Amino acid sequence: MGGGHGGSTTYKGVTLHHPKRWHTVTGKGLCAVMWFWVLYRAKQDGPVVLGWRHPWEGHDDHSSGHGDKH
Repeated sequence: MGGGHGGSTTYKGVTLHHPKRWHTVTGKGLCAVMWFWVLYRAKQDGPVVLGWRHPWEGHDDHSSGHGDKH
């Protein structure tokens, strides 16, 4: 179907073509972005997800200066 250019590996009748360099570099870059995002979210939400604190803890009282009108 495709041309025979570039390297490829055949295993049990299945031919796997080696990826181009830009595919490899782009994949590694997107993988790094994914892990940075996962670790950032774990830093932000980790204690809540693990049940170590409630999401509403850690905020100020928000009632100072409002009085009983709210």
